[in-house]
Amino acid sequence: MKKILLLAVLALALPTAMFAGSSVDYTNSGGTLSGSSAGLSLSGSVLIAVNGLNGGGLITGNNLGSVGFSTGALTSGSLQMGGTFAGGGWFTITGNGTSGVPNGTLFTGTFDGPVTWTLVTLANGTHNYTLTGALTGWTGSGAATVGVTVQLTINTGRGYFNGSTTISSGDTNIVVPEPGSLSLLGTGLIGLAGLVRRKLKG
Repeated sequence: MKKILLLAVLALALPTAMFAGSSVDYTNSGGTLSGSSAGLSLSGSVLIAVNGLNGGGLITGNNLGSVGFSTGALTSGSLQMGGTFAGGGWFTITGNGTSGVPNGTLFTGTFDGPVTWTLVTLANGTHNYTLTGALTGWTGSGAATVGVTVQLTINTGRGYFNGSTTISSGDTNIVVPEPGSLSLLGTGLIGLAGLVRRKLKG
């Protein structure tokens, strides 16, 4: 029982220390959201704002890069009335070297768990849809990280999603592990590992 408890403490220490840090907020606009029961995918969406990159402030522009993704397959509900898509797929944010945003990958990863596709009916009877999902992956520098994205479609009028629509705006928040936290993580894990090894031998 003690062995299991010590291993559990060791496992819990990793994510707690790993993801203690700041975050970077990415805003995208436009692009085509297309989908079927096989999944939803976004292409052609432009990165228009970045806040907190490398500890900096807000950077805005007409085209700072791009955001694209693809989810897993529909697992419940429907494309028209809202539902749930499987995790997996891919999610990528890239910069194009404009206004201090690096040229290259800023985040790459996958959807971590179910992706929620929600129908929002407004008071006037027209419809919007939101896509929300947790992410796991890597920053452009290769650091493991987590995040969350919320994507809002344009208003589809009184009709429903028919397999293709335009994104109005999207917001993706990515946690950036602090270097100090990673150092403490390494020191803490070495100490815990030594403790576990002594206890397992005893």
